[in-house]
Parts: sequence; structure tokens; C-alpha cells
Amino acid sequence: MFRSGIIPLLIALALFSIFFGNVAIGAADGQVFLTDVQEMLTLFASALFFVMGVLLREAKAKSENPDGIK
Repeated sequence: MFRSGIIPLLIALALFSIFFGNVAIGAADGQVFLTDVQEMLTLFASALFFVMGVLLREAKAKSENPDGIK
């Protein structure tokens, strides 16, 4: 399942949801639950897992259809 790229994409979604929730709550009432550094690391990790998931899905698609013809 990890080879299909679904797990890294789900992790990226979860991390981005945490980031977005922090930003939305901060915009609404000014209280945030992540510091600036934690927020940056959360967004960075989300981007890394997203790229990993996309590359794994692309590799899987190429291995299933090596000549690129559908």
C-alpha cells in the first residue's frame, strides 16, 4: 500500500489540515496552538509527504504502462 503512494498523500493531507486549522483558528480569534517554528515544520513535512506520494504514484503508473500508451 505504501508503494501506491496513498499513505504519504494521506499523511500530507493530515499535516496540511493541522496547518490550515491553526491558521484558521489564529485568524478567527488570535489563539493558535502551534508556534511559528512548529507551523513551518508542519507545512514543510506536508510538502515532503505530498511530493513523495506524487512521485510514488507516478513511478507506479510508469511501471504498469512502460510505453506510455493507454
